[in-house]
Parts: sequence; structure tokens; C-alpha cells
Amino acid sequence: MDKPQCIRPISICLFRKDNKILVSECFDSIKQDYFCRPLGGGIEFGESSQEAMLREINEEISIEVEKLRLIKVIENIFVYEGKQGHEVVFVYDAEFVDKSWYDKEELTCYEDSIKTKFTARWLSLAEIKNQHIRLVPEGLAGVVAT
Repeated sequence: MDKPQCIRPISICLFRKDNKILVSECFDSIKQDYFCRPLGGGIEFGESSQEAMLREINEEISIEVEKLRLIKVIENIFVYEGKQGHEVVFVYDAEFVDKSWYDKEELTCYEDSIKTKFTARWLSLAEIKNQHIRLVPEGLAGVVAT
């Protein structure tokens, strides 16, 4: 039985290194489409978007962050794997406390809820475009460019 349709609130975080942002890549097997997005995830009931961001970053990469600030809220209506999705996305900017993490080309991440390992890497908007990868949510490229 499918879950009832609902709007999902999420928080994502832009970590910046020169002209690049840290993103994980995903693939929609129905559309045969690659896309990427910054790290983050769902906001739990009773949790603020900032608390969710800190929890998600801790779960995914276990790296302490600082200078967390909300920079944009984006409504994201999309289709993924053939199913309609609708999110309200709180976009944060932050920095790693330990600056040595910026020297790594890739970071190993974990999706705690499904115990899956994935990789995040630093990409510029030009690299994303040249590799024919979409940056999601739609409209985020304009936020990154500012």
C-alpha cells in the first residue's frame, strides 16, 4: 500500500569549497536521469529545520559544523522513480569546524535510516552542467551562484 501523499519538509546544507559545493549523486532509473543534491534530509516532527540539518549532517558524515545559517526556502515539486514528490526545502549554508575536511576530494557518507553508504564530492556548477547532471531542488543553482 502506498503512503498517503504529503508535503515533506527537508533541510539541506551547502558546504562550499572555492567555487564548488559538496553533493551526492543519485539516479532515477525510470527517467534514466542523473541528479545531485547537497547533504541533508527530512525534518522530524517537533524538530526545527536547523536541528534537522545538524542531525542529518552528523548521521551522514559525522563532521562538526559551524556558522550554520538559513539562506533560502524552496518549494520542490518533482517526480522521482515514477512517483510524485513535494518538498519544502530549507537551504542552509555552513562550514566544517575541522578545515582539513575541505582537502578531501570525496567524503564517505551514510544514510542512517537504510544503512546505505554513498559518496559526496565537490563539484562546481560548470562541472555539474558539463556532466549532464541536474542540481536539485530546481532553483538551487541560482542560490549557489550568489
